[in-house]
Amino acid sequence: MPPMAKKDEQRRLAVDLFNQTWALMDKKKRTREEDDAMLHAAHASRHHWGRVGKQVNLARGEWQVSRVYTVLKRAEPALYHARRCLEICRKHRIGDFDLAYAYEALARASVLEKKKGDVERWLKLARTAAENIAEKEDREFFQKDLATVQKA
Repeated sequence: MPPMAKKDEQRRLAVDLFNQTWALMDKKKRTREEDDAMLHAAHASRHHWGRVGKQVNLARGEWQVSRVYTVLKRAEPALYHARRCLEICRKHRIGDFDLAYAYEALARASVLEKKKGDVERWLKLARTAAENIAEKEDREFFQKDLATVQKA
């Protein structure tokens, strides 16, 4: 087994893989191979954050993995990772942008399950959490993103 990468290398990998995942999510059309690469990059980013990141990095990694599964229309793993994101936020008292996005992830994943009641509950919590996002630009960005959640 190869030796573990140094912390600065793992941090760079985590960031690069996170950004690679975003680039793939932003593509209008992806091949099956690109879908696989997107999924693996998200998990790999989260893995590296687990080695060298702070709790907020773990929450964001879980959120991104959930979002990828939502993009791929896979409800069960999307819900699992959205719940992990929320658990990390609650356990470590992470609020602001990250808590709002934990609720957003749960709403998106619930849409896939066609659970209207859950979608509405998570959307309501997301809107409430959004009121506590300190930066106006972050709050506006979040609200625009939240508006893209399709109702079940």
